[in-house]
Amino acid sequence: MKKLILFLTMSLMVMPVRADEGMWFLMFIERLNHRDMQKMGLQLTAEEIYSINNHSLKDAIVQFDGGCTAEVISKEGLVLTNHHCGYEAIAELSTPEANYLRDGYWAPTRGDELKPKSLSVRFFVRMDDVSKRILSKVNDSMTEEERQKAIQQESALIEKENSEGGKYVVSVRSFFEGNEYYYFVYQDYNDVRLVGTPPESIGKFGGDTDNWEWPRHTGDFSMFRIYADANGNPAEYSPNNVPLTPKHYLPVSLNGVQEDDFAMILGYPGRTNRWMPAAGIEQNVKYAYPAWVESSKLGMDRMKVYMDQSDAVRLDYASKYAQVANYWKNRQGMIDALTKHKTAETKAKGEAKFNKWANKKANKDNYGDVIANINAYYAKTNEKARQDNYLIGLLRTSTFAVLPYRVGGALMQYASAGEAQRAQVLPRIEEFVAEEYKTLYMPLEKDVLAAQLHLYATKSTGYDIAPLVAQLGKENNFDYTAYVNNAFENSIFKSKESVEEFLKNPNAEALQNDPLFLLSNDILTQYRAVPDDITALQDSYSKSFRLMVQGMREANPKVKYYPDANSTLRLTYGKVRTLPKDSRNDAAKNYYTTMKGEVAKYKPNDPEFDLPKKLIEMYEAKDFGRYADKAGYMPVNFLTDNDITGGNSGSPVLNGKGELIGLAFDGNIEAMAGDVIFDKELQRTINVDIRYVLWVIDKFSGAKHIVDEMTIVE
Repeated sequence: MKKLILFLTMSLMVMPVRADEGMWFLMFIERLNHRDMQKMGLQLTAEEIYSINNHSLKDAIVQFDGGCTAEVISKEGLVLTNHHCGYEAIAELSTPEANYLRDGYWAPTRGDELKPKSLSVRFFVRMDDVSKRILSKVNDSMTEEERQKAIQQESALIEKENSEGGKYVVSVRSFFEGNEYYYFVYQDYNDVRLVGTPPESIGKFGGDTDNWEWPRHTGDFSMFRIYADANGNPAEYSPNNVPLTPKHYLPVSLNGVQEDDFAMILGYPGRTNRWMPAAGIEQNVKYAYPAWVESSKLGMDRMKVYMDQSDAVRLDYASKYAQVANYWKNRQGMIDALTKHKTAETKAKGEAKFNKWANKKANKDNYGDVIANINAYYAKTNEKARQDNYLIGLLRTSTFAVLPYRVGGALMQYASAGEAQRAQVLPRIEEFVAEEYKTLYMPLEKDVLAAQLHLYATKSTGYDIAPLVAQLGKENNFDYTAYVNNAFENSIFKSKESVEEFLKNPNAEALQNDPLFLLSNDILTQYRAVPDDITALQDSYSKSFRLMVQGMREANPKVKYYPDANSTLRLTYGKVRTLPKDSRNDAAKNYYTTMKGEVAKYKPNDPEFDLPKKLIEMYEAKDFGRYADKAGYMPVNFLTDNDITGGNSGSPVLNGKGELIGLAFDGNIEAMAGDVIFDKELQRTINVDIRYVLWVIDKFSGAKHIVDEMTIVE
């Protein structure tokens, strides 16, 4: 979900906007975007997209489980999102005997819909600009720490004022690197149940090989339902809860897509960094991302050895593996794209032009040292960035790099408490411990921890590593296998049962000297540590980065600006658009794929390219029903040039009438640098055609009752 490079002017740094670029606030659609959108094919009013007083499109869009997007598509709270967004919940609900991840699942009745332990959706209610109020509380004489404290205090007041006594969740967010502030009001629903999912061979067809690639043939979708109390209010799970009646839900179009059709996406993009300085890009490409890629690949390879040996282990680690694999390929794609297109060099030229403007007499006092301060900070932190990213790989793939610290903190408080207090908290601690150990396979955990410690200790050569890790490495020639095995044998944290034994006879001294507890504390302390010389530079960097963004906007006041993504609701618009012909695609034009191409990729019993026998039989019989394109083929995926990123997974793709035509799920490898810089030629969003979604539900899975819930437009 990324883009690449533009032209060598300072305007590159300040993001001049074309019609298909930008992640826009809904409250500014009328003023900034509506006319352009109408010219491209939008038939809705701005009020029909975003309204505080009347139902609008925004009322059908939810943030799904904190990291994805989903949309409401029926009057009974039916929610559609990506398969990879529902992956963790599906895996949690699966067992080796009832493997919904592998085999798929469709609830025949409401009573058969399955409740994961923890799953929520968040509705966006409204937003407003509080920049003047927030910025009135700060001044230029403040340090950055003092500034942030004042902002946090005022933000807390704003959040309390708008929560209506706890009915809503309110969040004040910073934009343009602290130059603007808005608050967002949300309502959360925590009773969300699985309605259905295709088998993994459809929902994740192509696996890691096809991830970020075009052409794609993936049915990346799953379905859930939001439940509420009898009055439609959020409520914790209860068998008495009822399906939510939403303020708005999306009609579903079977009319398909053609090249140059208008396409609009609403969702919760996670993070872009399009103001990132050249030195920051250079740091990522040469120091941070290579470490991330290497440690992620190591963790994946070690996990896969054990996952391939056991269905139970595969289910327990499926979600973690998928998350690591996604970012592993993403970061490598970023390295390749940013290097190929010389993005840091291009940004540096834009910064040089800005620096000339900044050092003119009228601007020098405010902006003269900005670029120099930014560059000094990155030069000082390059090696730390490398070390930090090896640590990130360790922490993301090794449970026991973190678990002893997390559980140990609770155990330490328990050991220090009196008997009455222990009795009171014991049930909560036991539940916490049981959950932490629920899906762990110790041979895998030992292997991953030892391997990641070796990688971290031997590759973080330009920066001091965690002291205990360094000491153990020197004592064992940096082979941590024997130490890890011995530590597990003698640790309180070696098993759930061992922790439970500790709860019966708590001993703070034994805990403080526990080998895995000491190791976990050492790792996390190092990860959080910031040396004094870098701390001193951080204040200067934060202020300079904020002033750089302020100065660039001041130097180009006529440009329409959009803020970086930060998991707040945005709208992006563009068109259905092809890529240059790819010989791997059988489609007549390279903006869509068909089931013919899907079947052509089929490899029996292959973990990535296997397909259900029934799908192949239905393809050969051309049993597509009303979901076939008018040209006779069964569509699978299609491309648009919308500007999205991670977090937009599951976002609805809408036509000019606000009807659902697809489901965004990925970006293309050619435009992988798009979180940093937009490329109008290469940026694409890969979407599941809604007709394929409905075909899988109705024809393939026999769950027509689910389709019957929807408002279908033919």
